Amino acid sequence: MCKMQENHAEWSDEYWWLKPIRSFLLYLVIGFHAIIDLIIDMCFAWYFKGSKRVAPPVKNKLLFYSAIELGNEIKNRSLTSVEVVQAYIDRIKEINPVLNCVVDDRFHAALEEAKKIDESIANGEYSQEELNEKPFLGVPFSSKVSTMVKGLRHTIGLVSRRNIIADENADVVKAMRAAGGIPLAVTNVPEVGMWYETWCTVHGQTYNPYDTTRTTGGSSGGEAALVAACGSPIGIGTDIGGSLRMPAFFCGIFTHKPTTGLVSLKGLNKRTGNEINSMTTAGPMSTHSKDLIPILRVLVGDKVKLLNLDAEVDPMKLRYHYMLDDSGTADGLGGDFKLSVVDGQLRASMMKVVSYFKERNAPVSEVWLTEMKHGLRIWRYWMTQEPEKFPVELANGEGQVNLWTELPKKLMGMSDFTLPAMYGLVNYKIPPPNEKWARETTNALLDKIVNLLGEDGVLLYPSHPFAAFYRCSSLFRPYNFSYTAVFNALKLPVCQVPLGLNREGLPVGIQVVAAPYKDHLCLAVAKELEKAFGGWVPPFQST
Repeated sequence: MCKMQENHAEWSDEYWWLKPIRSFLLYLVIGFHAIIDLIIDMCFAWYFKGSKRVAPPVKNKLLFYSAIELGNEIKNRSLTSVEVVQAYIDRIKEINPVLNCVVDDRFHAALEEAKKIDESIANGEYSQEELNEKPFLGVPFSSKVSTMVKGLRHTIGLVSRRNIIADENADVVKAMRAAGGIPLAVTNVPEVGMWYETWCTVHGQTYNPYDTTRTTGGSSGGEAALVAACGSPIGIGTDIGGSLRMPAFFCGIFTHKPTTGLVSLKGLNKRTGNEINSMTTAGPMSTHSKDLIPILRVLVGDKVKLLNLDAEVDPMKLRYHYMLDDSGTADGLGGDFKLSVVDGQLRASMMKVVSYFKERNAPVSEVWLTEMKHGLRIWRYWMTQEPEKFPVELANGEGQVNLWTELPKKLMGMSDFTLPAMYGLVNYKIPPPNEKWARETTNALLDKIVNLLGEDGVLLYPSHPFAAFYRCSSLFRPYNFSYTAVFNALKLPVCQVPLGLNREGLPVGIQVVAAPYKDHLCLAVAKELEKAFGGWVPPFQST
């Protein structure tokens, strides 16, 4: 890296006269990109004008409880599991016609399980040790339709799997059940989870609870919408390129992408759990930061010993580094010009966090990580190392979907797939980056970040260039998911933290990144920022 810096310095000294020209061209490209983004937003704003809806207000106050609070209230008999489960069933029936987030449910079975739990608690059938081992006893939870829940649909967003019913639970569902949780419903995803909006032919499109003209993100978009609208106290999502963090960001809730390799992948999509070196992981989604560690303990299981979740962390004694953008505006070297410039309101939110820690004398510094501009390319390379191949997965493993035969069917309205799937097939045809370059660049960036953060540092980084954008406009800006995807390639732990709403009433927030297995640092900062900035803001006025 030092040699790269020396070469850049030599180039600068020898060709100093080119620097003004280079800067002019740099900002010309950035300005052109910004104008295109503005035109896209204006067109979609005109198209969706007058069609905005929001999630209906909450009537039952217990829907505002954290999951861990619900578990405690059920165990001490201040609440019954039946009344909690029924409250969430009623809420789902209220919001689903507006948001289209739940695609299958087990309401009757969940109520029966809740009734048995209440009877067992009343009869004193649980020892104190058993109660301690079941933090979510009687608490309902939800997960994606791509995650196996026994007895519920397991479509993974494909028309060809519309009638497939899971015959067992994914390991993450088993873990939640062992902790006392009650599966309640499964939520919408894009086809095979490979797009950053939640939209598929078999289940339709899911809508953002803050504004139904806006995206929920993907692929955990159904889950994020349900949790944000108080339809589930716990969501279990998955993440291979930002599928936890983008939906949580767009829907204003908390999530945590654990250090990769800690959570079993068995039952996620069609994974067996034997996958090696996958970027995929699963994690918790909640409106309360206090739920993240208890759920993470459950999902990680025996591997929790690799983390330090019991450590006391003073957020003011951590070192904070922040990066405002990766589109080319940060320095004269330029970033990835395929990415949009981070919106001014999101930059302002980042700087409020920076100011908050500076005012409390925590060490804060701005950084520019040169290799971050390669984030999208290295993620694309590591996707080629995943066992799943997109055309094969679209065909449900029965051959593969051919772009050149499927595209004409799409144009004639005869395809079972969405436009994002067509884009995915096009992207699959693009040759991957050079293997040697990709591996060396990944290692260089990882080493730089790990050395920067060390034992007590975190990186504050944008979640996306925009707050929840207009539905379907991702087709015109397909690369902006790089802001989250790069951390999948690096396999680092990341918390997505909400920071309130912008002027349009849409959620804003940031990613908090730590070194491998330093998940507890992300989680401590999330808790501190919730205290400072209020965390999740409901998409409605409660009554």
